[in-house]
Amino acid sequence: MTPNEIARLQAYLQAKFNNNMLKLVRRPKAKDSVEVVLGEEFLGVVYRDEDEGEVSYAMSICVLEEDLPQV
Repeated sequence: MTPNEIARLQAYLQAKFNNNMLKLVRRPKAKDSVEVVLGEEFLGVVYRDEDEGEVSYAMSICVLEEDLPQV
């Protein structure tokens, strides 16, 4: 992903979730994805997909069972 693409996607996600603390961080070994970070906490990864000239993005959020509250 290009720096411009990352900036545009970050601006979209910040507006969508109304949170300017949400940041996208380049992954050193992966060119097709970025990490999603909220403050200091890792939330997940956004993957870029291009199919027949159309670009889309898929966000995968990781939640550990041990982090879930008891109900």
